[in-house]
Amino acid sequence: MADLTMTTLDGGTTRIAQGTVDTLAASLRGDLLTSQSQGYDDARSIWNAMIDKRPALIVQCADAADVTCAVNFARDHELLVAVHGVGHNIAGNAVCDDGIVISLAGMKSVRVDPGARRALVEPGVTLGELDKETQAHGLAVPVGINSTTGIAGLTLGGGFGWLSRKHGMTVDSLVSADVVTTSGEMVKASADENPDLFWGIRGGGGNFGIVTSFEFELHPVGPEVLAGLIVHPFSAAREVLQYYREFTAQAPDELTVWVVMRKAPPLPFLPEDVHGTEVLVVAALYAGDMAEGERVLAPLRAFGNPIADVVSPHQFTDFQAAFDPLLTPGMRNYWKSHDFLELSDGLLDTLIQYAGRLPDPQCEIFVAQMGGATNRVPADATAYPHRSAEFIMNVHGRWDDAANDDRCIGWCRELFEATRQYATGGVYVNFMTEEEQQRVKDAYGDSYKRLVQLKNKYDPENMLRLNQNIRPA
Repeated sequence: MADLTMTTLDGGTTRIAQGTVDTLAASLRGDLLTSQSQGYDDARSIWNAMIDKRPALIVQCADAADVTCAVNFARDHELLVAVHGVGHNIAGNAVCDDGIVISLAGMKSVRVDPGARRALVEPGVTLGELDKETQAHGLAVPVGINSTTGIAGLTLGGGFGWLSRKHGMTVDSLVSADVVTTSGEMVKASADENPDLFWGIRGGGGNFGIVTSFEFELHPVGPEVLAGLIVHPFSAAREVLQYYREFTAQAPDELTVWVVMRKAPPLPFLPEDVHGTEVLVVAALYAGDMAEGERVLAPLRAFGNPIADVVSPHQFTDFQAAFDPLLTPGMRNYWKSHDFLELSDGLLDTLIQYAGRLPDPQCEIFVAQMGGATNRVPADATAYPHRSAEFIMNVHGRWDDAANDDRCIGWCRELFEATRQYATGGVYVNFMTEEEQQRVKDAYGDSYKRLVQLKNKYDPENMLRLNQNIRPA
């Protein structure tokens, strides 16, 4: 096999001798892939089909020692580095052209201590895999709403979902983490050990090191919860959204309600004549006593004339996977996102206007309810700073034909600009696309200067730059 020509951190190229590659391979418990290896194409494929990159090397790490070997190899040869957890992130930074990918996808251990209410979780674990293990004990970590998302990227960006109003962001349940730094050192980050790093990884993304193990506090949840969808005709969208605004303002922490505007998928509980038409979907989960949840949700369920109401007791793990069919891998995806303090009439009218001209049946607008426990943590307690946000909007462009790129991307950008006047200026980093590097300061707000100081300390050469990058000074 010929020597490899690889991309360096400064954008140049370097030649890596085959013998050097063989030495790296021999030092690993996991596998080392090149473009000639079986399984290479699967290993470089990620959730967002708009990203199609061909790394020169993929290190499929089996353990933290493999991660250290890969980091040392990349640093010694000044190579462009991508870190791959599960590959679900919208920006596609898990892969790179002609560089080295440090893949954590094979590191899938989950160890639950129900007595201590703790879980040790490796970075290749998906949310569904974590939920399966924790729910065996009636416990959970507050994570996202798609079971195929990776725990590593979700956590490092902050993490929120159905349990966040009751139990906080994902980072608020992080107790400690094992981190391989760019110098090849393995360190623990916690409130007592390297507390500056612990602060930074709770929302600062993968800018400071590679996490090889997360320790989470667990919370009693389920295993059965009251949850489900209420589907309204799009013609009633304004009235429903105005009532949603009033209802959520009084909601207890146990209740989380999101709204989605999209074309109705062919769900069995919807009449056939509704399939493919615009609808407004109210999605709710009550994380508490079932009877109390019925009482709290009753006014929301009684409002208007919904097409369908399928709110009922569900296994928590099942509801966590309920939206998976709408978020399968292999589709083209482009997102835009804003944080809001309130849902003004002007904002609601704008959302309805754009939801009425969706560019593809798979595109949607969702508004996530925040508040509750997410807002009671001081803004400077973690690197995730947006503790005042009451709602997060994600403009979710999704389609399958590249010929529709301009139309779908254009719709997302127009809606983003049209709603900017109502937004806080902040944004959730996990919803940012590859092109939004200029928004990184907005994403971190008052945390940004402190994050730059951390970057100077832990990654002064900006080796970990394929992320929503915090550049060293």
